[in-house]
Amino acid sequence: MKPVFIALDFADKKTAISFLEPFSNIDHLAVKIGMELFYKEGPSIVKELRSRGIEVFLDLKLHDIPHTVQQAAKQISQLDVQYTTIHALGGSKMIQAARLGLDEGAKASGNIAPKLLAVTQLTSTSEEQLNQEEQINGKIEDSVAHLANLAHDNGSDGVICSALEDEFIHQKVNADFICINPGIRLANNSKDDQQRVVTPEKARQLGAYGIVVGRSITQSDDPVKTYQDICNTINGGQNQ
Repeated sequence: MKPVFIALDFADKKTAISFLEPFSNIDHLAVKIGMELFYKEGPSIVKELRSRGIEVFLDLKLHDIPHTVQQAAKQISQLDVQYTTIHALGGSKMIQAARLGLDEGAKASGNIAPKLLAVTQLTSTSEEQLNQEEQINGKIEDSVAHLANLAHDNGSDGVICSALEDEFIHQKVNADFICINPGIRLANNSKDDQQRVVTPEKARQLGAYGIVVGRSITQSDDPVKTYQDICNTINGGQNQ
């Protein structure tokens, strides 16, 4: 089953856990913990969610010198999370260091090492910003493909990218390379601060391995039904 990660973009653990209570009977529930919640609550939020059998995608987007990233990844791996992120822009040595750190942490703790996902270009980044502010010439697709190849060749299990980029990443990198897509919105939702967005149905058609959905679920009038509908859509109508 293709995972649908609920982005727990809440200010504290109490709010996040309260939101998840109606989901207690949902099998294979998966969530994304980002910077806001983790920096507030630290490892305790991960432990709480794992105790409930929930898969955790810890999205901290590590980007630093290789040694620092290696040591941070080692700590992350010991938290028993299933996915974690780095920035591919950190370069080959940093990506290799992250891979090494995750494997070291898994060996030390007896956990399974998390899937290492490299952020290519943020889904809030436009081509104009890429060219003018970041001074990277060319099309955003070319930058994404280059960074995806870099990640693949240096130990990453996959990438975080817009669903609009899944097809050419699979063509230019590897057909089995994991593509997790944020920037997912239902057809009637606002794009908010995202630029390269698609619906769950479109993400499925484009070959997403999994998707991250935040406000479309967390701000829904019926979050559980919305989540289940999205799961059915991304999995081609199959029930969870």
